[in-house]
Amino acid sequence: MVPHRARRLPDPMAVRPLEQQLGSLTVFTRDDFEEEWHLVASGGFSQVFQARHKRWRTQYAIKCSPCLQKETTSSEVSCLFEEAVKMEKIKFQYIVSIYGVCKQPLGIVMEFMANGSLEKILPTHSLCWQLKFRIIHETSLAMNFLHSIKPPLLHLDLKPGNILLDNNMHVKISDFGLSKWMEQSTQKQYIERSALRGTLSYIPPEMFLENNKAPGPEYDVYSFGIVVWEILTQKKPYAGLNMMTIIIQVAAGMRPSLHDVSAEWPEEAHQMVDLMKLCWDQDPKKRPCFLNVIIETDMLLSLFQTPVADPEYEALTRKVSYKSSLSQPHRWIPTLHNTLQVSKEVSQEIADSADSDDSLKWILQLSDSKSLVPSDIYENKVTPLHFLVARGSLEQVRLLLSHEVDVDCQTASGYTPLLIATQDQQPDLCALLLAHGADTNLADEDGWAPLHFAAQSGDDHTARLLLDHGALVNAREHEGWTPLHLAAQNNFENIARLLVSRQADLNPCEAEGKTPLHVAAYFGHIGLVKLLTGQGAELDAQQRNLRTPLHLAVEKGKVRAIQHLLKRGALPDVLDHNGYSPLHIAAAKGKYLIFKMLLRHGASLELCTQQGWAPLHLATYKGHLEIIHLLAKSHADLDALGSMQWTPLHLAAFCGEEGMMLALLQCGANPNAAEQSGWTPLHLAVHKGTFLGIVHLLEHGADVHACNKVGWTPAHLAALKGNTEILKVLVKACARLDAKDGVGCTPLQLALRSLKQSAVALLQDKEPSLAILGDSKPVPLMDD
Repeated sequence: MVPHRARRLPDPMAVRPLEQQLGSLTVFTRDDFEEEWHLVASGGFSQVFQARHKRWRTQYAIKCSPCLQKETTSSEVSCLFEEAVKMEKIKFQYIVSIYGVCKQPLGIVMEFMANGSLEKILPTHSLCWQLKFRIIHETSLAMNFLHSIKPPLLHLDLKPGNILLDNNMHVKISDFGLSKWMEQSTQKQYIERSALRGTLSYIPPEMFLENNKAPGPEYDVYSFGIVVWEILTQKKPYAGLNMMTIIIQVAAGMRPSLHDVSAEWPEEAHQMVDLMKLCWDQDPKKRPCFLNVIIETDMLLSLFQTPVADPEYEALTRKVSYKSSLSQPHRWIPTLHNTLQVSKEVSQEIADSADSDDSLKWILQLSDSKSLVPSDIYENKVTPLHFLVARGSLEQVRLLLSHEVDVDCQTASGYTPLLIATQDQQPDLCALLLAHGADTNLADEDGWAPLHFAAQSGDDHTARLLLDHGALVNAREHEGWTPLHLAAQNNFENIARLLVSRQADLNPCEAEGKTPLHVAAYFGHIGLVKLLTGQGAELDAQQRNLRTPLHLAVEKGKVRAIQHLLKRGALPDVLDHNGYSPLHIAAAKGKYLIFKMLLRHGASLELCTQQGWAPLHLATYKGHLEIIHLLAKSHADLDALGSMQWTPLHLAAFCGEEGMMLALLQCGANPNAAEQSGWTPLHLAVHKGTFLGIVHLLEHGADVHACNKVGWTPAHLAALKGNTEILKVLVKACARLDAKDGVGCTPLQLALRSLKQSAVALLQDKEPSLAILGDSKPVPLMDD
């Protein structure tokens, strides 16, 4: 779609020159962009096009008037210029950047956001919790920035349609055009305009009441609360209600339904709901400022990030022919006994005939008589030769072949008589067909040649016969499997030895890159592992995901195969595409004996996965105590820093694993290590509510006064969650109840704001014996 060219700007004498008004902003024309303009968004007051700059070869978004063919008024031009100048002054990571103004057609040129608006994403994509929290947090950061600049800038139009997402689903908010317009409007005009813009659901109740007071920052905070509900539920607020109903009910205190808030949601999501309800409070004075909002959204995002991704375990499906049984109708050739249903009279006549000519006549009659043979035989291209080979009638096959029939005739799915004889393990029939010139390499529709079937069934007699008649020893079916792969899978050493003696490739790779040694190691066929490694198979061959045979043997717990691979010299520190070594896999799966075996063969304790996790992190996260103690004895770094600078003790605290926490502390882990946001294991244990874990940490020297990057102590967290039992423990450990966070809040103020009445009562000194401030002497944690 290309915007209409015939569009006049206002009289240049009526306004100052465009360049003077725009300062440092670039002035574009339609000719600066390629011909094709694509409409990507449309609303009541603007249209947004995607266009590529001719010289810069970069995509831009151009926000224009909704009616490109209408003459532009001076008021519209003025509003657009003011918005452009306003946006140009705002440079922040989570706010859309502006590059200039386009003169023809009149529009603002902005950075293009590949994933469009949140409004379009929410109804069409199922967002994970971590992404939802990140979008909420980044939106709050953008709004906090706007409210923090001098003078503060109110957005006044915050909604999913103005929250844009880039290639990596990061937030950038846009559209600040309403703020100036609102200042020039009556209350009625503003509400009517908001209804047209689709913004009515995000307007706070005070705007619907008889109140001429100008909006303040709490307006945007209310809108943010509605946006949070929409992100959490992925539904539209007030669906089905008309404009007047929304106005009346919101003014009376109604909010979007909380019926969609499920008890099965994670704890952090319920904390986000609490924050959301504070943001949309009926009383504007009770709504938090964005500086407070970002503290909580940052906390919740930090805590919700999944710390360890499970390794992608291999799932090697046993390879078989899709046509593994001739007795399955409609998939393979129907057999005599199951599906041909030839009349007993004909069958007996063929079997008993002493006269070869009469017998042949009956056989040939099968291909002509629809009264004797079902119709699907014709549809599947089954010939008399297929029929007799499937029946196993050696003499009748010999008789038919003497009449020069096509020995390589194929069914609809590519089956030749030789394939049938091979799969049915009929070596005499195979020999007979080969003697009449059957092609040993003619494969079915899946690429299975006769040698594949012989290898799959372990029929070394037929396999040798096929090889003697020119069968390709390295024949590949459509997914790259060779006969040696099949022999390795099914533990047929006889076939493998025969193939190796005929110079079979020891390291062929199937579609996923697995060699026969990968397959043998995965299934734990020690005889095949020894045979292949003894013949020179590559010990550390890597499949497409970079896993070696040792990775697969460790994953499946095949101890004897692991022993032999290591003895032959397999490298224990090869990393797969996620950075997992065999030792990482053993740690994650809790394979204690295998873990010890790998350590004895020199496996590194310090290698980290792509996420940054050492084996100790994985063993901790999975709760494998035996491996923790083994690693401690092996002098592993108990305070190794993983993703987000988390130590193993952080992971144990995050998971609420009190036993793991105690084991790590007893082995010497540092209880006061801080991760990238300043959270100590004690912070995480308080957040998780693990009472004994908190006691263990405090008894091993955890700092009760430790602050994270927003100034919260463990007591702040306990107050925010309203956990009085944990608050009492922290108070006994001399926690400072007058400590202030980064915005000056004490634990009591957080408890009040979060409506945690029991915590408020405790912190207000309703129990005087517990009112211990930071300068008091420590009190023993546990009574003697």
